[in-house]
Amino acid sequence: MRIKERYQQVISWFQENVPVAETELHYNNPYELLIAVILSAQCTDKRVNMITPPLYRDFPTPESLATTTPEVIFEYIRSVSYPNNKAKHLVGMAKMLVKDFNSKVPDKLDDLIKLPGVGRKTANVIQSVVFKKAAMAVDTHVFRVSHRIGLVPDKCTTPLSVEKELVKHIPEKLIGIAHHWLILHGRYICQARTPKCSVCGLQMMCKYFCNTYKVTKDSLKKP
Repeated sequence: MRIKERYQQVISWFQENVPVAETELHYNNPYELLIAVILSAQCTDKRVNMITPPLYRDFPTPESLATTTPEVIFEYIRSVSYPNNKAKHLVGMAKMLVKDFNSKVPDKLDDLIKLPGVGRKTANVIQSVVFKKAAMAVDTHVFRVSHRIGLVPDKCTTPLSVEKELVKHIPEKLIGIAHHWLILHGRYICQARTPKCSVCGLQMMCKYFCNTYKVTKDSLKKP
């Protein structure tokens, strides 16, 4: 299957079967989403959603978060992965928002990645979800699913190379939702250790499935 045809089939399947796809992180404004995405690094959205309500309540603005300490924030987020580092990042992020961005979450990639705890993936999530830009955030799910389906070649070994390949082939107006399609598919179907191939609607267009189960065009023909 040619790459253009694979993309067309995969996108068509998602459009028909997953017409609505969005972040599962809970938030009420850009500042809260930024907090949630920083906390979600190597941590489940479910866990993040469990701990953020008290954090949002007690630190509702960048100013309030900027005036506390990492030690205080640690007590709110101690159940997430790497709580010490993330506590420092959150307080540092808030201080920079106040000092350099008039307490507003910036919308440009170069500005976002200046914030403590914000890498390219996090910045792209904010650009896509908050500012509706055509930004493709590549996390572990997107990275894995893109390779398994065959949307990106094996030579794409970094998140940035996967991002560039996906953006090159996915129509700009669909990049935002495509990010969520791939994340949710990886989270619930194309899981890392035990992919649920038997219930996956992408079987016949998936490189991993066809190679694993030796599926060929001839084997799909009716006798």
